[in-house]
Amino acid sequence: MLTGENIVQLVSGLLHWAYAQAGISSLAGVIDPIISAVVMFGFIAVFVMFLVWMERKVSAHMQSRIGPNRVGPLGLLQTVADAIKLTIKEDVKPVNRDKVPYFIAPIVAFVATFMGMVVIPFDKGVVVQDLNVGILYIIAITGFTVIAILTAGWSSNNKYALLGGFRSAAQIISYEVSLVLSVVPIIMITGTLSLSGIVEYQKQAGYWFILPQIVAFLIFITSATAEANRAPFDIPEAESELIGGFHTEYSGVKFAMFFLGEYIAVVVSSAVAVTLFLGGWLPLPYLDFLHIPGFVWFLAKLLLVIYLIMAFRWTFPRLRVDQLMDFGWKVLIPISIINILATAVVWFCLYGKGAQ
Repeated sequence: MLTGENIVQLVSGLLHWAYAQAGISSLAGVIDPIISAVVMFGFIAVFVMFLVWMERKVSAHMQSRIGPNRVGPLGLLQTVADAIKLTIKEDVKPVNRDKVPYFIAPIVAFVATFMGMVVIPFDKGVVVQDLNVGILYIIAITGFTVIAILTAGWSSNNKYALLGGFRSAAQIISYEVSLVLSVVPIIMITGTLSLSGIVEYQKQAGYWFILPQIVAFLIFITSATAEANRAPFDIPEAESELIGGFHTEYSGVKFAMFFLGEYIAVVVSSAVAVTLFLGGWLPLPYLDFLHIPGFVWFLAKLLLVIYLIMAFRWTFPRLRVDQLMDFGWKVLIPISIINILATAVVWFCLYGKGAQ
């Protein structure tokens, strides 16, 4: 049976054979991470272009439209044309900007979200770096997005951009709390912070965590949508109020980096949701006889969760700032805490003290 682990072992063997032929086997520890990063970037770039096309088609379907259908078959090359346009577009910069922070902000926004992909297990053994604190790593590294957005708003010398940056900081920090609290019950049950370890636990237990932790799943998806600044939580870039929000003064490649970072954030959040709640690379119950590779199951689940996030955007109207903050602090966080306590009580009653 073809598996992602087999493919990785084959590619790794070919690379090390090439190193030996070139006489650079001693540099394998340096070259391997670079190759992994390049491959991951290539995958993400193509996948994000597909997601942009997918979202246009989803929104068109929900609004009784056709969507992209001119450039390429089914309009698939429309996002390629958009990428080329953004690449060659003039980079218009404010005269009175703070040059260094203005330049660094989009790079940090992109890199912070991209680095979250490093610990995502697409299949057994198919992960760039299987950290034993994978969840903690993702929460920590994606937190740099707040700094990037605040920096972009502050350095643009634009009041609308500054307001967008402040709104985004308040929103992301608020919903980060509920997002972290939503994964605590999973950590309590499995006793590990490793994403691969959590998938293996679900395999041994014979069930996915979405069944006993449906409340945590809904809180996680809602908080992840808010953290990605997507509708109905796109207050930081509310066009009717703030023009473009924190990226008002960005164009060309710099704007593309913010745009790419937003979609990568959606991919990372959805991938974590698949890993924690939907069994990761595990097949659907009673369908393991199909012998479908694990990474195919993972990508199918990933697209399903991303579709749900896209459906949110085109279903619900944008919230006001006060409604947004009230929903985070007065609804999601209390429910998350109650869910943690309920999980602890039920787990103790079923298995007793110290059970795993």
